[in-house]
Amino acid sequence: MKPLFADTFYWIAVTDWRESSHAAALALTTERQAAGLVTTDEVLTEFFAFFSNAPEPMRRWVAKTARDAISSRDVRVIPQSRESFLSGLDLYTARPDKGYSLVDCISMQTMRRLGLTEVLTNDRHFVREGFTALLRRE
Repeated sequence: MKPLFADTFYWIAVTDWRESSHAAALALTTERQAAGLVTTDEVLTEFFAFFSNAPEPMRRWVAKTARDAISSRDVRVIPQSRESFLSGLDLYTARPDKGYSLVDCISMQTMRRLGLTEVLTNDRHFVREGFTALLRRE
């Protein structure tokens, strides 16, 4: 079973119980635990940015979530590199009409490089690029 790519949306959903996709994200985590997760430093950076104005307890929880992911045997965190940045920039440049963020472009390029097709997100941009968004509600 191939690992699942964990997008920023996933990290937000599993961290914040008020998120509408919280239960679905937790359920998929349990159901597909054997597959493991892949994410990137850039995704985790975007995750921190999302909670930058949150109260102190939530900011501490976000930091714990990221540290746990980095140290987990079940999560592979791909380090940020010049290569990943430039690869994402290439896709970003090739899709000026799509509204993709640079982090999404880096994620998509990372998924392609690793042969991953399933992503824990609700983001339609991944669907447009041929990936399966497992948290997408149609």
